[in-house]
Amino acid sequence: MSLVNLAHVCSHLQNASRARLGLTSIPLTKLHLRLALGLQSQGFVQNVRIGALSPPETPPVLPEQIAETAQQLEQEPWAAYPAPDDTTPVRDALSIPANPAHRRIWLDLKYWDNKPVLTSMALVSKPTRRIHMNHESLGVIARGRRAGYVEGLTRPGECLFVSTDKGIMESRECVERQIGGLVLCRAL
Repeated sequence: MSLVNLAHVCSHLQNASRARLGLTSIPLTKLHLRLALGLQSQGFVQNVRIGALSPPETPPVLPEQIAETAQQLEQEPWAAYPAPDDTTPVRDALSIPANPAHRRIWLDLKYWDNKPVLTSMALVSKPTRRIHMNHESLGVIARGRRAGYVEGLTRPGECLFVSTDKGIMESRECVERQIGGLVLCRAL
């Protein structure tokens, strides 16, 4: 696990959200993919896609489709959150490049009231100082207090991602499952 590459990803995502980019990409690794899925589950990122160096194609949206969709959502607001079904097409392996250097993770960034949802993202463990914590220390941090070198989660929506043997999880989830691990990064 390279924390140097993770530091680059954290600064890239922070800069992309501050630059108001709608779509950005990061290199595809297992660590980056799990972190991107964690950001999506916590609501910082709208969509996570795996692709090539060029951005994935998005179909053009016509003004008639916008009006039609708005009318449908007025009548059925629950249609904005479709339930997953078995009829969704499975992405074929041919769309992912064979060359690992060309594989990218494409992230759709979220904005609310013309402000980025992901305002800051910083690495907590450094390559020269890796911080491991058990679930008791993570519980102290989740309650807003300082534990060791790590400041508490004091702001609403702030998340701390931890690499555990069960995958990358948010610190509150680690406390619930009573799992400790390597503290990776903080997102706000």
